[in-house]
Amino acid sequence: MTTVRDLQAMAGEEPITMLTAYDAVMAGIAESAGIDVLLVGDSMGNAVLGHDDTLPVTVDETASHVGAVARGTDEALVVADMPFLSFGADEGQSVENCGRMLKEEGANAVKLESGPHTVELTEKLAHLGIPVMAHLGLTPQSVNQTGYTQQAGDREEAEEILELATAHEEAGAFALVLEHVPANLAAQVTDAIDIPTIGIGAGGECDGQVLVFTDVVGLAESSPPFAKQFGDAREEMRDAIGEYVEAVESGSFPGEEHASTNEELDDLY
Repeated sequence: MTTVRDLQAMAGEEPITMLTAYDAVMAGIAESAGIDVLLVGDSMGNAVLGHDDTLPVTVDETASHVGAVARGTDEALVVADMPFLSFGADEGQSVENCGRMLKEEGANAVKLESGPHTVELTEKLAHLGIPVMAHLGLTPQSVNQTGYTQQAGDREEAEEILELATAHEEAGAFALVLEHVPANLAAQVTDAIDIPTIGIGAGGECDGQVLVFTDVVGLAESSPPFAKQFGDAREEMRDAIGEYVEAVESGSFPGEEHASTNEELDDLY
């Protein structure tokens, strides 16, 4: 099974692959394809739960999906993405929510959308044995402040990301997600810290890459400009379901091969 130490050893040596997953089926498919890390992302809010963004996702919903993913995988590192307001307001509650994902649901680590407010929390969690993946750049839980545009648009903001990356490494984070920032900034952050960086919309110089499952397989109706669809599962599924509907309506399904009979029951009515 992939561990936090395995992931750290891959930095600069072997590209790290990370993908979101929200249930056991997704997890099993992704793991069989060779994914290193499964992120149970709060992107479940808009990817599979029908919300417009990630903010409505609850701790209970996250826990349920984390448990499903953990049960669906044997080898991949499972990371629980902590939802909006599940951390940061109260240290004790933050620790309890994060610890729940490991102790009760089987995650191996948590991810925090990070900032100055999460440095001390990261250190506390790490000391308690809860591995933390930090996340800088575009943080979707801050959508009402930042929108979904590329971050680090000026030198001051870029310097802040570099400083925060270093601060979280020193606090004990085992990896860092960099989302929707200039590629040359991501490259410099990757050079500046020893823990692995995992990019999404951050260019190819990070130690690894992460995308959303529904974007990769082509289930999403639309994807961000920095994502790529590697398949068209939406069309494949629509075709399969359409064939099922047609078969039922025409009477060709179920056929004799899909049913069994018991002669002792012939005279019931």
